[in-house]
Amino acid sequence: MAGSLNRVMLIGRLTRDPELRFTPSGTAVCNLALATNRYGQDPSGERREYTDYHDIVVWNQGNRKLAELCGQYLQKGRMVYIEGRLQTRSWDDKDTGAKRYKTEVNANDVQFLDSRQDGDSGRGGDFVGQPAGAAATPAMGSNQGGDVDPDDIPF
Repeated sequence: MAGSLNRVMLIGRLTRDPELRFTPSGTAVCNLALATNRYGQDPSGERREYTDYHDIVVWNQGNRKLAELCGQYLQKGRMVYIEGRLQTRSWDDKDTGAKRYKTEVNANDVQFLDSRQDGDSGRGGDFVGQPAGAAATPAMGSNQGGDVDPDDIPF
């Protein structure tokens, strides 16, 4: 197999409110912090839930105002699907002069997987929470209770 692949797909909950900023040229960029859960065994053999944290960067892409939509409609605790690629940045620390690195997910697709508020009239939790006027899409799995148990995955 020739070539390489850099693709990330995550479903999780935001750990803080989005930070929407604009570059000097006026391009919108939104930073998200996402938590995902996985299950495994601890050293004593007990089943345990582990949480991983991910930094996400969302840009406006041409006519798609993805970063602005994320900044406007998302907030801490919302469940989202993120698709993108891993990207590592490096810079020199101003205080110590040491080389610093940060790996982030550069998102090219963000889907809102729950309604804006529990009990929000007219928008059930079974549909992706798109902005008003957008077509509603059934959410993957529609697991109202939270995270997916790995034993429930068919592969």
